[in-house]
Amino acid sequence: MCHDCTPGAAVPPVESGAPSRRSFTRFLAAGAGLTVLAACTPEAPAAVGPSSTSPAGGAPAPAPEGMTAPPPTEVAAPAAPSPAPSPSAALPRQFSLTDPASPWLVVNKRRPLVPAEYVPADLVPPAVAMTASGEAALLNSTTAAAAEAMFAAAGRDGVALVLASGYRSYGRQVGTYNNYVAARGQADADSASARPGYSEHQTGWAFDVADGGGACSFQPCFADQPAAVWAKANGHRFGFVVRYPWMFHPITGYYYEPWHLRYIGVEAATDMVARGILTLEEYFGVEAAPGYL
Repeated sequence: MCHDCTPGAAVPPVESGAPSRRSFTRFLAAGAGLTVLAACTPEAPAAVGPSSTSPAGGAPAPAPEGMTAPPPTEVAAPAAPSPAPSPSAALPRQFSLTDPASPWLVVNKRRPLVPAEYVPADLVPPAVAMTASGEAALLNSTTAAAAEAMFAAAGRDGVALVLASGYRSYGRQVGTYNNYVAARGQADADSASARPGYSEHQTGWAFDVADGGGACSFQPCFADQPAAVWAKANGHRFGFVVRYPWMFHPITGYYYEPWHLRYIGVEAATDMVARGILTLEEYFGVEAAPGYL
């Protein structure tokens, strides 16, 4: 906006005959006023230049009468970039991320089990120390064998691992989850317990471990117990990872559970450690699951 604009005087009429010096001076002054007014007038929008499909200097020329104008040239939309391959894609062997019988199954708050009441066909009790009983003392046969090897190796290192909770059926999960809701409310329950049909325990691929002395079982302080420290450092050698690591709940949907181990196979678990990747969601390239849809 101009702050020094003054209305210009009207242009004086031209006197007959040769203009005098005075009239010529008045004429120049009037012209200067018009110039100032022009400077204070909002500038008109710049004219849009001709398009690449129009003749130079104006609108497209009409087609001759009786002829149809050719359709405008269509410009192909740029192709969407291909998603980056997941880190797991580099492994020579690949497994399903949706089949409950696959060691690479990813089940979380956005990826329920299908079918919801899935039951592993090969549940067995591993030959390890345990405080679990009934169905909670079972794992699928692959996880059971790996757990036996891991517990034995820990024992040779002077660390006592104990199986605290293994397989949990759909029906059992209904009761477990409902107990959490009754005691703490649904919002808090969803941060600590999976809804029925969304639990890794139901797959037979996961279990909870405790320390031989029972210290800090299912509490955050368990992270500092010898069993948790050893399992975190050595679990990958037997195909296990800590499924819900510290401060990754915006991805996994659950707060830190140093006791919850998940079998994905030695190759994948070792690759995750080598790459410094801590969650299955990131390693297998699936979306984060902070909450249920």
